[in-house]
Amino acid sequence: MSTAGKVIKCKAAVLWELNQPFSIEEIEVAPPKAKEVRIKILATGICRTDDHVKKGAIVSKFPVIVGHEATGVVESIGEGVTTVKPGDKVIPLFVPQCRECNACRNPEGNLCIRSDITGRGVLADGTTRFMCKGKPVYHFMNTSTFTEYTVVDESSIAKIDAAAPAEKVCLIGCGFSTGYGAAIKTGKVTPGSTCAVFGLGGVGLSVIMGCKSAGASRIIGIDLNKDKFEKALALGATECISPKDFTKPISEVLSEMTGDTVKYTFEVIGHLETMVDALASCHVNYGTSVVVGAPPSAKMLSFDPMLLFTGRTWKGCVFGGWKSRDDVPKLVTDFLAKKFDLDQLISHVLPFKNISEGFELLYSGKSIRTVLTF
Repeated sequence: MSTAGKVIKCKAAVLWELNQPFSIEEIEVAPPKAKEVRIKILATGICRTDDHVKKGAIVSKFPVIVGHEATGVVESIGEGVTTVKPGDKVIPLFVPQCRECNACRNPEGNLCIRSDITGRGVLADGTTRFMCKGKPVYHFMNTSTFTEYTVVDESSIAKIDAAAPAEKVCLIGCGFSTGYGAAIKTGKVTPGSTCAVFGLGGVGLSVIMGCKSAGASRIIGIDLNKDKFEKALALGATECISPKDFTKPISEVLSEMTGDTVKYTFEVIGHLETMVDALASCHVNYGTSVVVGAPPSAKMLSFDPMLLFTGRTWKGCVFGGWKSRDDVPKLVTDFLAKKFDLDQLISHVLPFKNISEGFELLYSGKSIRTVLTF
């Protein structure tokens, strides 16, 4: 019996309050309204950004269903939806592409005006499609993938090749694309250059993959956790260092290591102090530093403006600078053509009910990416 047009009851991981554990609940998911799509989630990755909501580093309304890196299948569509149909394999997009706003029309822009980076927690019409125990539950970044079913605006969904394995290409919904694009699209790494990557989690490793793909000749991985070095080297880093092994600032260490030739640096942690360290570590005159890690909410940054006055470029990017609806299908096609390998980024695959175990793996530093399957 078709579920189209009906409320669906399903399981979801709800965060009821700040600093509380995930609670697996039965929720009600309303049918999609006009220009909306209801998706059955097949696989979803655990990203540090989801934990930022749990701990208050990213502003959100509660209760909320987080999760934003997923693959699914269209269950039903609302009136006026033309780009997908029931049965299509899709990736929800935490950075929408309405194709109408200033950022979408500009070839250099990708942060669509419909992006929910301020924690509105609702869809385009200002309401939510989730209910639990008689209470409305908020959406997260237009996606909310820690649930068996979700509803998104049509501008927040990309149709992908049906042959794509859900438990792998879900990483193209955030982690891989964010890092890979930061190197290729935002940083515009050049062949033969020297790069330094601060933070060797899943996104940092994806930055390394992007630097290597762009032809960088030297890629230095930086992390406090030396257990991450082996994987970084396997994915393209030429050497790895830990700041704990030095008494001098990391910018001085890198300058001495490279003869002051670091052209590109990437901060993939989201810490204010390492953002400044990364800026100071690229070349004083022609270096480019890219902020990739999500910064904590309501925090201000202090730095010496001389770091910029002398010629450095400081950039940031959301979702690697990709135009989501245009570029995500192409990235999936590139994956199927074996232009990059996502297997090495996936350290654990768990059933959705084990979501808390997945977050414990994140906290322990034992996982690169944990994927939850339904």
